[in-house]
Amino acid sequence: MNDVQPMPPLAPGVPELPPTITRSGGEYVLCCRLRVPKPRSEIFPFFSNARNLERLTPELLQFRILTEGEIKMQTGALIDYQIRIRGIPVRWRTRITAWEPPDRFEDTQLKGPYRQWIHEHAFVDEGDTTLMQDMVRYKVLGGRLVHALLVKRDVLKIFGYRKQILRDLWGDPCGE
Repeated sequence: MNDVQPMPPLAPGVPELPPTITRSGGEYVLCCRLRVPKPRSEIFPFFSNARNLERLTPELLQFRILTEGEIKMQTGALIDYQIRIRGIPVRWRTRITAWEPPDRFEDTQLKGPYRQWIHEHAFVDEGDTTLMQDMVRYKVLGGRLVHALLVKRDVLKIFGYRKQILRDLWGDPCGE
């Protein structure tokens, strides 16, 4: 018997979700949902600024944006980064593959540490609150063993950290 409940689609009022990874076909899917006590009109612009990604990434990764100057977020925009994975510097390039303000945008890895990394950021307006969702479809070099031993733990930590930083920035809509 399978006791895993299907995840409800993103919509106003659905529950939050801690960073959770499932496997679907040949890819892993991370989903995380967080509700913040700010309207979407305040939240989406924060995510529209690619430079804010540095604030949302754990220090351990030594994340840096290499793209110089203003980054105009739109479909086709390219962003270059450098991170450290277990101390090894890795260059990462993404392209904005969907740009639908203020509802969602998507970035896709063109070069980096994953075989595939497609990250959708979605925002649901709930009036005085916003429900945000990160959905990442990814594949790793080395398959299931590497994922189980190294990647899964790291990805969950990164998105757990991100969730905590967003709570610190904007608070909990329940006041907890």
